[in-house]
Amino acid sequence: MRGLLGVLIAGLLGLVAAVWTWTRAGAVVAPSGGPPIVIHILNNGFHTDLAVPRAVLEARGGPLAEASRSVGPGDWILIGWGDATFFVDTSPMEGRLLDGARAFFRPGNPSVVMLDPHTGDPSRGLPADRVHTLRISQAAFAAMTGRVEDSLALHNGRARLSTARPGSGAHFFASHEHFWIGYLCNSWTARVLNAAGLDIRPMRAVTAGEVVATVDRAAQAA
Repeated sequence: MRGLLGVLIAGLLGLVAAVWTWTRAGAVVAPSGGPPIVIHILNNGFHTDLAVPRAVLEARGGPLAEASRSVGPGDWILIGWGDATFFVDTSPMEGRLLDGARAFFRPGNPSVVMLDPHTGDPSRGLPADRVHTLRISQAAFAAMTGRVEDSLALHNGRARLSTARPGSGAHFFASHEHFWIGYLCNSWTARVLNAAGLDIRPMRAVTAGEVVATVDRAAQAA
């Protein structure tokens, strides 16, 4: 009996290790000409946002580009995703613990895609561990922003504004995806990068540190 129990425990541990280290290969992106496009991944220790050049984003056309044109001035757009209530709220974290539990554990939470305009290089002045830079092909950029666009809950072919954060240029557009403990903001960012051709480790990508590691591995391989 003990031998069988040992085998079962070893098998379970092996399965956990396999799932934890499982890597999803990046989407196959066709080669494209033209200069590479610089993007930044901004990391505050808990959450990651993408920073993309606005002109290139809006040149693609489509609902995401149209939504970008509707927000305030700035030559970069910061893109993030999260729970429609918790992500938008800027009150002190200690006062939002119950709402955080609701966002984690209640299924079917509505979510939003954030578009936040930024003037000047958003990486300037940030500590080195808070910003990681990638240069990707134009085809990879199109695939990446296409994945962001796929997150939008469209109405008559247009992004639907959920709310705008008072005192800032950040606008939040309704998403058809659902935030919960099994699919967090960093999980979403990892999948967006996966669409651009980056290999990701989905089970680890719940943390900002893993998203950063994903970017660093891609930069080293380039």
